[in-house]
Amino acid sequence: MDLNGVSAVVSGGASGLGAATARELAANGVKVVIADLQEDKGKPLAEELGAIFVKTDVTDEAQVQAAVQAAVDSGAPLRVIVNSAGIGWAARTVARDGSPHDLGAFETVIRVNLIGTFNLMRLGAAAIAKTDPVDEDGQRGVVINTASIAALEGQTGQVAYSASKGGIVGMTLPAARDLSAIGVRVNTICPGIIDTPIYGTGEAAEAFKAKLYAPVPFPKRMGRPAEFAHLVKALIENDYMNGEVIRFDGAIRFQPK
Repeated sequence: MDLNGVSAVVSGGASGLGAATARELAANGVKVVIADLQEDKGKPLAEELGAIFVKTDVTDEAQVQAAVQAAVDSGAPLRVIVNSAGIGWAARTVARDGSPHDLGAFETVIRVNLIGTFNLMRLGAAAIAKTDPVDEDGQRGVVINTASIAALEGQTGQVAYSASKGGIVGMTLPAARDLSAIGVRVNTICPGIIDTPIYGTGEAAEAFKAKLYAPVPFPKRMGRPAEFAHLVKALIENDYMNGEVIRFDGAIRFQPK
């Protein structure tokens, strides 16, 4: 699908993988709606890219609908949804002191990562369905969801995070089958260890990151957000990619710890 002249909603688009994706799409002629809670980062980025910022809690139906409507009203047909908003959490199912995992924390991670992804996917796809097809196949648009290799090889303490990302992986194929009926493709990317601002800067941060990417076979480094964004673009442009879960991890396989 041709990106030039369409609009897209990118959740979590104010930083990290989402910001890199927003940059890549904008550079290819897309009118991007950055849907994020971080106004301090999202507004300046939107101004830089000629994009639109909408403060958005992905778990809130009205706020997500407002972000989708901003894309619809942008003057460019809504064709792309990229779900990259998410949070992390680390806790054992039963801690060493015998205390159980906090249920509220588990519910929060599931709500943001899994339900938030579904919320934007369903509302975004419903809006895309109202557009005219772009080709003889009847294609109208694309949804790209972001999971994690933790969905496939969750480590100690990742029960909530892995469950949330595993849910995204699990709904990829049925969602693709559902939405194919209206000409919308769905694919999910499972990133490995990506070099985002969450790790900080400085000597200590670099030493910590070196430990994280030590098990990566090749290339021996962390993934780059721009590389993730390039994959998003490739999945949008390749019309035969549908219902797939793609690892993006340099061939790393998570060990228990």
